[in-house]
Amino acid sequence: MAFSTQAEFDQAIGSARAAFASGRTKTKEWRRHQLKRAFWMVEDNKDRLFAAIHADLNKHKLESMLADIGILQNDILHTLDKLDEWTKDEKPTRKDPINFFGGTVVRKEPLGVSLIIGAWNLPILLLLQPMVAAIAAGCAVVLKPSDVAVACQDLLMEIIPQYMDREAIQCVSAGAQEMNYILEHRFDHIFYTGSANVAKFIYAAAAKHLTPVTLELGGQGPAIVSPSANIDLAAKRIAATKFAVAGQLCINVNHILVDPRVRDALVTKLIHYFDEFTGGRDNKPDYYSHIVNERNFDRLESLLLRTSGKVVYGGIRDRQTRYFGPTIVVDVKPDDALLSEELFGPILPIIDADLDTAISFTRSGEHPLALYGFTNDETEKKRIQNETASGGVTFNDCLLHAAARDAPFGGVGNSGTGAYHGHHGIMAFSYLRTYTNALPNYLERFMDARYPPYSIEKMMKIVPPVQAPFDRDGNDLSSRSKVSKYVVALAVLGLSVWML
Repeated sequence: MAFSTQAEFDQAIGSARAAFASGRTKTKEWRRHQLKRAFWMVEDNKDRLFAAIHADLNKHKLESMLADIGILQNDILHTLDKLDEWTKDEKPTRKDPINFFGGTVVRKEPLGVSLIIGAWNLPILLLLQPMVAAIAAGCAVVLKPSDVAVACQDLLMEIIPQYMDREAIQCVSAGAQEMNYILEHRFDHIFYTGSANVAKFIYAAAAKHLTPVTLELGGQGPAIVSPSANIDLAAKRIAATKFAVAGQLCINVNHILVDPRVRDALVTKLIHYFDEFTGGRDNKPDYYSHIVNERNFDRLESLLLRTSGKVVYGGIRDRQTRYFGPTIVVDVKPDDALLSEELFGPILPIIDADLDTAISFTRSGEHPLALYGFTNDETEKKRIQNETASGGVTFNDCLLHAAARDAPFGGVGNSGTGAYHGHHGIMAFSYLRTYTNALPNYLERFMDARYPPYSIEKMMKIVPPVQAPFDRDGNDLSSRSKVSKYVVALAVLGLSVWML
């Protein structure tokens, strides 16, 4: 399918903006209807979606169901169930007199027209899951599927207009050159999933319009393995995670930092489980995902050829089919080529490192999207939590922090900005707007001090003496002067209004 034209981009963006301006996307009725339509769009085309994912990545149907379709459908149903709760107005503390007398409420308002740019490794989920959040927030949407996952892109371009609001929810196809044109337009929000390098261009384009962004990126996520860990279970779970989508996940294990005392035992177990999962190191199972394209295949092969480490397992690959088997590399040093970038593939470098070295090495690089700690020592867990930074942490397993229902999922620093999932998704596509009313007229006589001309006498009426409950060194004072709640309330009210 050819990419959309500039005229089609203009039409799509203009249509979405007109739909949002009409106000209909803000109604709960529209949001619910579109979420239900999204569910049936996926359900009715499930087999076609599985086939498209397989065509792009050779991904097995079970893996697609678990990681793409099943998560998406459950997310839609959960959002429908929680929509009223997640979008309801909030009332600030009523102890504040302005809030009490003015009936202050804080409303979650949709940001407007949001551009959602999907990724190729989970080409359905990472485009439509943000769309679900945007719809729930009341936004109009312009969707841009990944052009790398061509089969999925073409299918989404076909079915989205068939099921979704043809004005408020647009879908366009674009490559890198076309994206430059799209990003010249002003959006009210941009949601991007992908690499940090591309994110910098998107962020720069958004900055020209002061457009808020949500960036879901990746990073070199480590698995830190301690001698206290269950080595067999650690190896099994790391191997299974690295096997998924042939390692092409933003929250995959990029490398292992393992205590030298248990390194050999871990490697032995990793080899055992990779053999079990693949049917043998020389086997090429048809249920194993392939590298998405030749460019990424060549990148991974180049890194493997340049490593100073020792390949102890795997290395089997076929450029024609883009099969790249699980590969274990030991004796990897911190300056090795394999650690020069996010691998995003099935190569598993192993670095000898005690806990101090592992933490220091992790802190020396960019903050990853995910960090995994395999340890049964609570002190070690606390050290990993307190002495590192990452988007999320899972102990003694992988991926679970991203699957935790209603918990925020997002990065920090180079691994992203902003978060979504559950009500956090609605907040990603919303802004908070405060509404309040004028105070009752009978309070006017208490507020005359806010009107000019100003004087010390007027100020003293509305600003009572304030005494801190601590001294200049931060020590709490055992006794202090207290002002009555009535005086404090009037003072806060008077000062707040006077400062407006």
